[in-house]
Amino acid sequence: MIVLHVFGPGFGLADPSPFVSKALMLLKIASLDFTVHRADVRKSPKHKLPVIIDDGETIADSTFIRFHIEKKYGFDYDAGLTSEQKAICWAAEKLCEDHLYWMAMRERWLDDNNFENGPARFFDIVPGLLRPLVKSMVRKQVRKSLHAQGTGRHSKEENAILARRAIDTVATLLGDKTYFMGDKPCGADATIYSFMAGGACPVFQSDIRNAIETHRNLLDYIERMNKQYFPELAKAA
Repeated sequence: MIVLHVFGPGFGLADPSPFVSKALMLLKIASLDFTVHRADVRKSPKHKLPVIIDDGETIADSTFIRFHIEKKYGFDYDAGLTSEQKAICWAAEKLCEDHLYWMAMRERWLDDNNFENGPARFFDIVPGLLRPLVKSMVRKQVRKSLHAQGTGRHSKEENAILARRAIDTVATLLGDKTYFMGDKPCGADATIYSFMAGGACPVFQSDIRNAIETHRNLLDYIERMNKQYFPELAKAA
């Protein structure tokens, strides 16, 4: 039995981490049996989640989890796709994971209101007297990482321009298709859904959210995926 290490549901999402949501989707698309375990990220191999434990083997990182599933279980997430379509999928996934991710981090962690409504809840387990200090230290680390990566050097207005361009690109690639590449889900859907659902989360005031809400096809896509894979998150009929 596969055990997936997660943060756990939060903010109306399958998981606050889009990478954990991606791993959940990958397992569901492949119709594999698995259980979830709320884990301590500090004890994970790369100090990040998700991680899976599969017959004693530990695999960290959502992309390597996908590669593991493909190799061990013979599931082809790109079945029926052309080489060009596979390339588009990879590029779109990296647009989300290596570009949009940093913008979302900035919006959630460095905006005071968003932080208090969201990430601050992660520190509820810290003893009360220490909590403000730990929050401050972690936010400083996030700020430093964002500055080193580059997103933290841009103004809010500049990041909004980049976020809009990224979201417009995803919306254009999706078009009027049911799934990202047609009439059946592929591996990229796990990533695209997770980042679009996270970006549209109503808990946060966000330029990413504002951009997503201008695209009806993205909102419909999120709801379709919720109904199919996370019915507990789908809107009531």
